[in-house]
Amino acid sequence: MFVGHFGLAAAVKASQPRVPLWSLMLATQFLDVVFVVLYLAGGIESFRAVAPGTYGEALIDASYTHSLLGALLLSALYGGLGAWRWGRRAGWVLGATTFSHWLLDLLVHRADLPLLPGNAGDLPLLGLGLWRAPWATAVVEGVLLVAGAVLYFRSVRRRAPITWRATLSGGVMALLLVLGLAVDVLT
Repeated sequence: MFVGHFGLAAAVKASQPRVPLWSLMLATQFLDVVFVVLYLAGGIESFRAVAPGTYGEALIDASYTHSLLGALLLSALYGGLGAWRWGRRAGWVLGATTFSHWLLDLLVHRADLPLLPGNAGDLPLLGLGLWRAPWATAVVEGVLLVAGAVLYFRSVRRRAPITWRATLSGGVMALLLVLGLAVDVLT
């Protein structure tokens, strides 16, 4: 799940026009951004190949950023920063959008998402494993992408006059999103 996260951000932007789009896009990837920082900071978190050459081929060990409690804490942090910058409503929206990452990952990941940071208590790992069916994952991501793009462009059209520049930038955005989905599915 990569492009699907961005589709969700576009859908949220359609209903929350005062929240900057870039902050919503970052919110959907915030858990992964922190994961990369922890990965680069000496392997606190890691990943390993489990089925090379397949969609979702890596089993992540993101027992801090992608634990349920860790995701809730990072969502609260990001939401708090958003509230400080753009107000309480934006903070709630950004926090919820950040947490949506964990919910979408729960759908696609193999059972590699812990409940508590560091998998404290050795509780069962969660994940519904949609990555095992690449076509189904592509459908879900495609639906999220298309729905988000349609909702976003409809909201923009309602709020602003259509100009050749808006049409061109909308077309470029749509093309980039479709290319992103294609690359995500093919890799």
